[in-house]
Amino acid sequence: MINNNNTSIIVPENPVSRFLFSDTRSAVIWLVIRLYVGYAWLTAGWGKVSSDAWTGEHAGTALQGFINGALTKAQEGGDVSGWYALFLENTVLPNAKLFSFFVAYGELLVGLGLIFGLLTGIAAFFGALMNVSFLFAGTLSSNPMLFILATWLVLAWKVAGWYGLDRWALPKLGTPWNRKKNV
Repeated sequence: MINNNNTSIIVPENPVSRFLFSDTRSAVIWLVIRLYVGYAWLTAGWGKVSSDAWTGEHAGTALQGFINGALTKAQEGGDVSGWYALFLENTVLPNAKLFSFFVAYGELLVGLGLIFGLLTGIAAFFGALMNVSFLFAGTLSSNPMLFILATWLVLAWKVAGWYGLDRWALPKLGTPWNRKKNV
């Protein structure tokens, strides 16, 4: 379908994606996924926040061990790409204490955001970003599955938090392309 000024073509959305990503009837599906992913992040974050090696007196030591393991995997033909190994070695490792707090509290906040359904798309995005970071560091575990689910939650941001605080928060916050002007 061509719009009125003939400058762009609008491709109509198919019924399946419209149902999944724009219809509140699909919100129960996203609620289950959101709670599962949120619980995974919340428990991982809580374990780190309450650990001395992540946020306590010895903050950064657990992350240093993780990074050193990733750097070992960066050998030729290893599981970690050279460019990511350079990032870990030159940026993260010298600032392990700071990044340790970022990881621990980031995981906790992503978990809370998803469980409460508050800014679900943003929380899922940052969860996916952490999953990709762990994957780049050569750690499989549950990261591929959580990354896929988080990506779907980002796509479903409009309805994924319907059974949560987004139902009330998003209309109040608006979107950058649809904000009501204060009069």
